[in-house]
Amino acid sequence: MPDNTNIQDESKFKEIIVQEYLKCAKNPVYFLRRYCMIQHPVKGRMLFNLFDCQVDLINQLEQFDYNIVLKSRQLGISTVGAGYSLWLMIFHADKSVLAIATKADIAKNIITKVRFMYQNLPSWLREDIGENNKMSLRLKNGSQIKAITSSEDSGRSESLSLLLIDEAAFITSSIVEKIWTSAQQTLATGGKALVLSTPNGQGNWFHRMWSEAETGENGFNTIKLPWYVHPERDDAWRLAQDRLLGKQMAAQECDADFLSSGATLIEPSDLEFYNKNYICDPIIKDGIEGEFWIWEQPIIGHLYIISADVARGDGGDYSAFHILDILEMGVVKQVGEYKKKISTDDYARVLYQTGKRYNDALLIVENASIGWAVITKLIEYRYDNLYYTNREVTYLDLDQQVIKGNDLKNTNDMVPGFTTSKRSRDLMLEKLEECIREKQLIIQSKRTLNELYSFVWINNKAQSMSGYNDDLVMSIAIGIWVRETTLRIRQYGMQMTKVALSNVRKGGVYTNKSFQSQSEEYWTNKLPASTKEDNDLKWLL
Repeated sequence: MPDNTNIQDESKFKEIIVQEYLKCAKNPVYFLRRYCMIQHPVKGRMLFNLFDCQVDLINQLEQFDYNIVLKSRQLGISTVGAGYSLWLMIFHADKSVLAIATKADIAKNIITKVRFMYQNLPSWLREDIGENNKMSLRLKNGSQIKAITSSEDSGRSESLSLLLIDEAAFITSSIVEKIWTSAQQTLATGGKALVLSTPNGQGNWFHRMWSEAETGENGFNTIKLPWYVHPERDDAWRLAQDRLLGKQMAAQECDADFLSSGATLIEPSDLEFYNKNYICDPIIKDGIEGEFWIWEQPIIGHLYIISADVARGDGGDYSAFHILDILEMGVVKQVGEYKKKISTDDYARVLYQTGKRYNDALLIVENASIGWAVITKLIEYRYDNLYYTNREVTYLDLDQQVIKGNDLKNTNDMVPGFTTSKRSRDLMLEKLEECIREKQLIIQSKRTLNELYSFVWINNKAQSMSGYNDDLVMSIAIGIWVRETTLRIRQYGMQMTKVALSNVRKGGVYTNKSFQSQSEEYWTNKLPASTKEDNDLKWLL
């Protein structure tokens, strides 16, 4: 007779295996921690005892389709990517993982990690292997992982469930750009992307994608992993890295900071100061694509400048403007920002509405080429606080800046808008650098800061790096230049300060509510006829 005890034990064992299998299938963290072995460079073979930061990374991989990881070196993030890939392959049929690396040895190492984990799994977790070589591993359930070196055609013909790009900052930007473009068709049906790298300075594809992800422009979820997320590292370890690598390289390698070579218009230390002390989320992100950022609503009695750069709307550049509060003497505060590819007619309407909303702000529009189309429209709308430049003194005009448009009908020496020449461009960028260095300008926008990080000296000219935009930099530089070089604005600012002080009570709350409600009605009635663009900017109305 069969031994009932053995049958019961075998049945119980099978039940345990089924329960364990289900737990692993449901939770990649449980699978990796419980059953996956790794090769530690010092400790040798060991269970993959995930750090908290690695657990958090896996959870975000499950939650978001596109993830970009800015990391310190030697955090085991590539190993996490390999482990997650194996989990995906074992518990899901017909999944395809493509890992792209800078060199053949690094690509092989990714497959080696996956293969080592697979070979050390208990037999009841292993799927039968269909193909096994140095650069790929395919299971008989149809799932596979393939590792390749970076090339322009990488990912073009693959139907991908997961695209893993390792050390993306070290892949030539033109190549990784084409890789990413090629992979979009295959990821569009629900695939995931994990792009990870230690930083490699600025001006590369990885830096640009990270910067755009931070401002919500490209759909990537950002994950930053500096040195201290490793549980075995302390301040003594970090100080040792300064001695070994030098402070700048250690900051890049350990702190996960994008540091430049010192060629930026603004000193990196000043940019970091702004990042830590002033940069914050806007209270409003408005528009179809969230292009309009607002930090402060208009305050009665405050004097505002709106400085605008104009693009065609169908090219690589953006139309952009800043709303600058210049009430406080000696300090300019960014309270609003706009950046979008938009037609000149719609852009003029947004500028008109915003100018009216912000106390008939001085509207400064760059008048080169396409800028004239916007300026013409604003004159047609009879916006009466438009900035004019002296035709003969295009780089500096101390005498006639704040003049109502209707007073200039017969003034031949004035031209509407701001005229940028080579001389004025150099001077206004110099003034921008000075104001940031002296902390006379409060910048609150991450988008503006990111443009400043990539605004560098190239062949003795300050300009954006290849593949980057400078629309926000140039538009804020225009506003700062006008603010800092126009005597009449300074005098008017003093007068407005006195008016503002007369309208406040203790605590800074304005008491003239009837004037505020009347002005709201006035601005609404003064707007041109509504368009679709107006409906996307409801807060203005």
